[in-house]
Amino acid sequence: MASKHSRSNPNRGRRIAEQIQRDLAELIPREVDDPRAALVTLTEVEITPDYAHAKVFFTTLRDDPEGARSALQDKAGWLHSLLYKRLHIHTVPRLHFVHDDSVGRGVDLVRLIDEAVTKTARDD
Repeated sequence: MASKHSRSNPNRGRRIAEQIQRDLAELIPREVDDPRAALVTLTEVEITPDYAHAKVFFTTLRDDPEGARSALQDKAGWLHSLLYKRLHIHTVPRLHFVHDDSVGRGVDLVRLIDEAVTKTARDD
């Protein structure tokens, strides 16, 4: 059953997730000095209904997404404390970083389509 608070403001979770994404996009380049976390882009933040946890999805231009995830996760506690000072909510979620591989899958799909089109053009 939804809590009274969530019924009165159903978009609150989405707005908080968007604010966390904006704040982290500003904080990560400034506060995470690990080169493995350079060149990351945050693609989405999903928070649990109780605001206890947030999945922070990211992409990276580097060839080591696991290294980037590890570097970000190592600083998750520090980033959480910085968010606590910025966000005016009772519970700031614990951060869990997850590599978003949808961009890579999209690039692979475009490559496959291009190959199919080229093969079809050769066969015609």
